[in-house]
Amino acid sequence: MSANIKPRTTRKIKVGTLTLGGDSPIAVQSMTATRTQDLQATARQIEILEKAGADIIRIAVDSKEDVEALKILRKGSKAIFSVDLQENYRLAPIVAPYVNKIRYNPGHLWHLDKDKTIKEKVEFIVNAAREHELAIRIGVNCGSVDPDYKARYPEDSIEAMVRSAVDHCAMMDELGFENYCVSLKDSDSSKVIEGNKRFSELRPDVPLHLGVTEAGMPPEGIIKTRIAFEQLIPAGIGDTIRVSLTVPDDDKGQEIDVGRSILDDIENGRFRSVPENFLEGLNIIACPSCSRVENGKFVDLAQDVRRMTEYAEKYKITIAVMGCRVNGPGETDDADLGLWCGPAHVNLKKKTETVGAFGYDEILGKLKEELDKLIEDRYGAKEPSIS
Repeated sequence: MSANIKPRTTRKIKVGTLTLGGDSPIAVQSMTATRTQDLQATARQIEILEKAGADIIRIAVDSKEDVEALKILRKGSKAIFSVDLQENYRLAPIVAPYVNKIRYNPGHLWHLDKDKTIKEKVEFIVNAAREHELAIRIGVNCGSVDPDYKARYPEDSIEAMVRSAVDHCAMMDELGFENYCVSLKDSDSSKVIEGNKRFSELRPDVPLHLGVTEAGMPPEGIIKTRIAFEQLIPAGIGDTIRVSLTVPDDDKGQEIDVGRSILDDIENGRFRSVPENFLEGLNIIACPSCSRVENGKFVDLAQDVRRMTEYAEKYKITIAVMGCRVNGPGETDDADLGLWCGPAHVNLKKKTETVGAFGYDEILGKLKEELDKLIEDRYGAKEPSIS
């Protein structure tokens, strides 16, 4: 253990042949960004991540067709697979034989099978994991917290996230299942830091998966992630990490490279200074893409948004660019302007208000109109027309 890192107090869990927690090395993982049923593209992503040295590769499933694709992908790889159940917890038993870990989001359990309790749904997942000797990750995101917890903590989104995670841990404990870890994520580095610190005080025994979700494009996305990791890992918080960057599919290995570079810097006491005025102006949030993305133009759109908005960099405004309808609507609510992408249209929002749905060829113009209105209303400034 490096002298720069406080010893971790978490228990050890098993994910396939990998051990997480305690004094085990901090694992680095990532997620495929392609549609799971696109076997050629997803197999290519798995290959890229394996070559980059990923300890765990996460793949999303949301249908029985996705599970069938996963069966084929499993035959072609010996990598440690984690599966993201998305919004369909019922898939747990049929996907379990082909993976080493199941990730579910507590915020996605409430709307299915409302005649069942949340604990009954958790037990359903646990039974599948137990039968196949899998690990479970309780993955809580600030942007998709269970509505009950939002209602309980309307003024403190961090506490809503932490309490949801703590209560789901209690369910695991009551069910006699110990092979689990937790993640508490947000696109705001400060919320990630505070949330994980609060949780680790309440449950110092539970291994933690760290990440800044929707960190965005390099270099800003790397800086946001580094800010969180440099605060948490030296404090002994964090057993596995994910760097979430909005990059082209063939560059996905960059997430692993960046993660290992940050860990190496922390181990050796190299802490990078944050650029002056970082995030005091325009802040662009973008998700790292995954199998839920229904139009490959999403990553290009995120890059185009950054280029188009360069003229507004001095204004403290947040723009979110999200790739799917699962997390997009909720996780753009806090942004001044939010885009979430469908197959043929991009939905434009102002905070929680929907402006409209526009084609990929017209969304940039509509976004600029709303951005210029916002700048004028908030700052009394009128920007010149940008072609």
